[in-house]
Amino acid sequence: MGTQHTYRVIVRGTWERLTDGDRARLLSEVEEHGLTAMRFTEEGTLAYDAVLKHFSFRYVVVSDAADGEEMAAAIAEDRAQSALKERGYAHGELRSTVTDMDTMKVNYKGRRAPGAA
Repeated sequence: MGTQHTYRVIVRGTWERLTDGDRARLLSEVEEHGLTAMRFTEEGTLAYDAVLKHFSFRYVVVSDAADGEEMAAAIAEDRAQSALKERGYAHGELRSTVTDMDTMKVNYKGRRAPGAA
């Protein structure tokens, strides 16, 4: 097993062929899945709004650095597909954005060290 990296992955998709029952269930839970629900977790958090057009999941994925961002995206997309299938929601193609937290550079522009002129 190689070096492990922590990735934050956002998996995005579009709802498709939602039934009236699906829509009613999603709308009854919309407050639980809004902006305040957007957290990166291993289990993933589902976010969407009342328009019921798009959704996103946010995941933390820990995997071998040698496998790279592509593997982290594949793992997160698999988790999202499983979660959607478990709930019975149809969706379109999933797309992912991955950030490697171990190689991310922090921009401290504008911050000065104490005593710096």
